[in-house]
Amino acid sequence: MNFQQLRSIRETARRGYNLTEVANALFTSQPGVSRQIRELEDELGVVIFERNGKRLTGMTEPGKGILKIIERLLVEAENLQQASLDYAGQNSGTLTIAATHTQARYALPKVVQSFRSDFPEVRIALQQSAPLHIAEWVLSGKADIGIATEGLSQFPDLVSFPCYRWSHLIVVPDGHPLLNSSPIRLADLAAFPLITYDVGFTGRGHIDDAFAVAGVETDIVLTAMDSDVIKQYVSLGLGVGIVASMAFDHGRDKGLRAVEASHLFAPNVTRLAVRRGAYLRDYAYHFISQFAPELKRADIEKALSAED
Repeated sequence: MNFQQLRSIRETARRGYNLTEVANALFTSQPGVSRQIRELEDELGVVIFERNGKRLTGMTEPGKGILKIIERLLVEAENLQQASLDYAGQNSGTLTIAATHTQARYALPKVVQSFRSDFPEVRIALQQSAPLHIAEWVLSGKADIGIATEGLSQFPDLVSFPCYRWSHLIVVPDGHPLLNSSPIRLADLAAFPLITYDVGFTGRGHIDDAFAVAGVETDIVLTAMDSDVIKQYVSLGLGVGIVASMAFDHGRDKGLRAVEASHLFAPNVTRLAVRRGAYLRDYAYHFISQFAPELKRADIEKALSAED
């Protein structure tokens, strides 16, 4: 039994039994992956994967149980490597953070700047994507920390923590008729074309829920992942924008006006997630404490070690 065999099993399950993708992920050949799987099955005396001819189609019941053990073994192997670096007193390495555009653009810059001052030998790899991809990257070990508003709490193999609450703002060009409405109602908004986030991004669920509960139909003419894109199209007169409050700067966003909308939409919570059972380097805990000071290391360690 060796780690390459274990990785072959794990990646095969993750990649829908597509051995070509598995081979690419492990930098080997498809026949090599097949051989690793077959050798481990022979050694254990258990058939792990269901087959249709030479094609893998699923996992056997014993295979599902074995996969859970393999996942734990590989996580602990990665933890051992990380722990050895901490115990050796090394404060160098790479901290990989996966976040949505809004978090990366507006919430993280000052935290990253402060962190780099404290740990100049640690490189930061900042990855931006949708919450689902962020969760997948953290689960696979491609990212150490995930930060997003939606989706991270839905994965049992992730431990997520609430960090801060925020609300939405309405964004309109100077002179827009909505600036004369106080307070703005959902029906007032729905009288104009709307521009906001893609489904699954930056509190979009609360926006849709508010209109649905009120029975108000909307005309959402454009959606985007990026707050700056939304504001750009608002400035062109294509519609009224609904963005995260952190994404609007009165000094920078010339020609636009922000209108309070916390009375219209439920508040949102940004969460930080790490993989259950993972070992975090000391500098990772330091980063977390700067991003969310109320999160204590002891509480994070306890949550990481707890069984789901």
